[in-house]
Amino acid sequence: MRPRKRDMPGGPRVATREIVSRVGGKWGICVIGYLHDGPMRFSALQRDIEGISQRMLALTLRNLQRDGLLTRNVLPTAPPRVDYTLTPLGRTLVKPLLALTTWAERHRLQIRRARDAFDGMERSTGPGKAVTQQPLR
Repeated sequence: MRPRKRDMPGGPRVATREIVSRVGGKWGICVIGYLHDGPMRFSALQRDIEGISQRMLALTLRNLQRDGLLTRNVLPTAPPRVDYTLTPLGRTLVKPLLALTTWAERHRLQIRRARDAFDGMERSTGPGKAVTQQPLR
């Protein structure tokens, strides 16, 4: 069976999946959200983004920089100061990400109820059993 053209390396679906996984990941969204207000230093980002490790922040910043979404600016001071800033391309993500976070906040209770209902059905019927669930309103 030949691979479909759209799923081949470099195809549109592969590229979309790769970019969305990078930007839409937990830490990418946080970093872009914090840099929305202007340049920040590594230490300020690490302090403000709850739960991120130094290694994960460095990796996230590097990947976002590689994708052209932010720049790393080294200022010639003693000691050198490094700031991270969204690029014009990175700024185009702010509005869609704000829409996503607004949607998530607006629907979080519905999602929690759906999860609780699903988890209750899993416990009562066992994993892998077909269960019809009515949508929550």
